[in-house]
This record gives sequence, C-alpha cells and structure tokens, in this order.
Amino acid sequence: MMTKTIEKAIIRYITGTASADELTMLSKWVEKPSNQKQLQTFIEDYYAIQYNIYEPNTDRAVHRLLSSIKKRKTLDYKKKRHYFIKYAAAIVTILSLIGGYTFKENLFTNELSQSAKEEIKAGTDKAILTLGDGSKIQLGEQEVYTSEKFGSNGSTLEYFDHDKHSSNTTNYHYLTVPRGGKFMIKLSDGTKVWLNSDSRLKYPEKFKKGESRKVELVYGEAYFDVSSSSKNNGADFRVYNKGKEIQVLGTQFNIKAYNEEQQIFTTLVEGKISFKYEDHEKILSPGQQAIYNLKNKVILTKTIDIYNEISWKDGIFSFDNKPLGDIMKVLSRWYDVKFIFSNEQTKNEQFIGILSKDQEIESILLQLKNSGIIKNYKIKNSEIEIE
Repeated sequence: MMTKTIEKAIIRYITGTASADELTMLSKWVEKPSNQKQLQTFIEDYYAIQYNIYEPNTDRAVHRLLSSIKKRKTLDYKKKRHYFIKYAAAIVTILSLIGGYTFKENLFTNELSQSAKEEIKAGTDKAILTLGDGSKIQLGEQEVYTSEKFGSNGSTLEYFDHDKHSSNTTNYHYLTVPRGGKFMIKLSDGTKVWLNSDSRLKYPEKFKKGESRKVELVYGEAYFDVSSSSKNNGADFRVYNKGKEIQVLGTQFNIKAYNEEQQIFTTLVEGKISFKYEDHEKILSPGQQAIYNLKNKVILTKTIDIYNEISWKDGIFSFDNKPLGDIMKVLSRWYDVKFIFSNEQTKNEQFIGILSKDQEIESILLQLKNSGIIKNYKIKNSEIEIE
C-alpha cells in the first residue's frame, strides 16, 4: 500500500515538478522490492490513463489506480535519491515513448480537432494587487516587486511584519487571480493562502495585535494554512464569504465559493473550524466538508477524501467519479476557455483520474474521448464544443 505523500511525489516526478526532498524520500522508499513493484504498477496505470496505452484494460487500470490512491501505510525509508531516479526513469522513459506515440497518433487522426492551430495554454502564476489607494500592481512569472512593506518573487506575495509599519488605521488590499492563473500570499501574521483561478481575497496590509485577524474571500477558491493564535497574541482568525463566517484557531482548510455557484464548500484538513450561518453554528472535524446552500440556507456536512479537494494547490487535478459538467467548470477556469455541450446529458457522465495541471488541454480531451466519456470535441479559438 502507498501513502498519499508518496503518490503525490511520484506524480510530481512524472510531471517534472518533484523537489529535492521528495526525490530523497522516494529514493529511500523504493529500496524495498515490494515498493518497487508498487511503483511500477502505479506508473503503468498513470500512463495507461493519461494516454490510454492499454485500451482493452482501461477500466481495470482506472479502478486499480483509484484504489491505490485511497490506501495509506506507514513506510520504512532507507536509500539515496539517485536510486529512485534511475529506477523510475527507466519505467517513465519506456512508457513516455509508448504514450507519446499513442498521443500523437490520436492527435492526428482526430478530424475535428483544431487545437494544433490554437493557443490554449495551461494557467500560470499571475495576479493583480490592488492597494488601499486604488492603484494596481501586476504580479506574475519573471516579475519581481519589492517595497518596504511587501514583496513578490513572481509566484508568491509576502507581507513583512515589522513594528515600524504599525498604524492606527487599517489599510486593506485586494489580491485578484484571473482565470488561467494561480498565486500564493503570505500575510503579515504568517498565514499562507493559495488562491485558485478566478479568485479574490481582501485582507489588511497588517493585522492589529491582539485583535481578531479578519480576511474576506470575495469569490473563488482558497486554501488557508493559518498561523496559530499562540503566535499572534491569542488573536483568532476569521474568514468571511457572502455574509458567512468561518472562525479558526491555527488550522488548514479549503474554501470554494465561486460567484456562478449556489453553494459554499468548506473542507477541513486539520485543526478545528466553526462555520457560522444565520443563527446557527457548525463545528467541523478534520476530513469533513460543510456544504452551504445559498438559496435555501441549508448546510450539509459529510466525510470526504480530502486530496480530491485540495490537490489543485499542488498542481494536480484529482477527480473521483466527478460529473463531467463539474470537471469542465474546473478546466474552464484553469485554461480560460468556454465549454459548450451539444448534448446536456453528457454533463452527467462521471470520470475518475489524476491529471497534471501543466499538461495541454488536448491530452485531457483525448483521454475523455478514448475512455468513451465523450464522443468527440472541436476547438475554435477559446471555445470547446463537447459531443
């Protein structure tokens, strides 16, 4: 069996985004012969899904991969990272050649595909910072910005907590991430917030010591890693969205509240949060999700697979029996495209899979087509018609 950490690290290796620490961890893990077999099976299934290499056994591969994702185990680590790189590279190289051939073959035989002529790209690090005076600063890749109170390296905006910046007035800033973008912000109290595509966060330039730390997710999706109250003179942390309040005391959680949706999804990863609505309050435990319906003002709680909800911040799409209509909403924000369904019933088709957010949208569409979930697709400019 395989832990979530190992699974994510393997996918990061395959997609070329693994860190040095992840490679070291994987190298130690893969020393055991049983783990080597798990690694081979996992990578084979990953490529089978990505490129539909084994068409007769696609369903088996999908379900086997999903099963492996859901299992956890404490593992014994012993070796150096180069061993994993050497071992995994051999598997990945072979499968990449097969997968690449299959991908190209499908690409050129798809009569309706016009994507070779179109420029639909995956999202990147980009955001717009709006200061208290209304002025705007463009943030993004290869754009470094520095000031006395905050700075950005192109992917992260960080605020500095210095006493000399103290003020009796609260100066609010907005960080807006457009469609096709993502960004991370470190607030003045040390709290980290990952913003997904089409999201906006309102927050003070500096929190007042001893007072509740309040921010507002104006719309969109954000993952919070909150700095504990003990490090902030006992001050709690509160997130507001559409009149609703989430109170926390040092925790990690995800909020999804897009303007076009009638529900607010709050998922707790660790710690404790209180979701307040109307005259009621709902306490969440780790692994639980609260779904608040804005129309009928009813809240529902359930236990979920957390990874499917938060994998986006690590560059992964993870779908577990997700309706195609919901999946296309996610893809439309990340690739900044519009999906049109020629048959509304297709929206109800469900999909299981793990995808890299760095891959071209063409490979995702081909995967959906080859698995039989969609009949075909046609790309024209920034619109994609699904049949």
